[in-house]
Amino acid sequence: MTNIQLPKNPRIVLSTLWVFVMMNMIYADILGTLKPGYVESLQELSTTLSPEVILLFSVLMEVPIIMIPISRFVTRKWNRIFNYAFSSLSILWVVVPALMTSLGSTPISYVFFAIVECSSMIFIMVYAARWKQENEAALA
Repeated sequence: MTNIQLPKNPRIVLSTLWVFVMMNMIYADILGTLKPGYVESLQELSTTLSPEVILLFSVLMEVPIIMIPISRFVTRKWNRIFNYAFSSLSILWVVVPALMTSLGSTPISYVFFAIVECSSMIFIMVYAARWKQENEAALA
């Protein structure tokens, strides 16, 4: 059996993992539109959600997006802090809507994507925690 060989630069690994998480989030949302009654529930929500709530959703969705360049460009110390904090926040962003019974039953496809996304973000946190102190110039 072959072992997986990760790149030597942790920034590349973390950035790539955030791209993977984002792709899963996007496809989970796309497949979610196939749920019967989804479009109708969106129409109803569009009349009840305030601009502030929509902005909050936008900020929460921006977190994994901004982590792609942050993982590439900030120092190890800040990378670890951002990856811990934003992985935790993003896991909540994935899990909480699935538990909200007011939104109806959660499709099994969403559960699948949520498991993949949360597992990936837990791996991100573990990987960031294990990132050894190295010469920052050597990783550039």
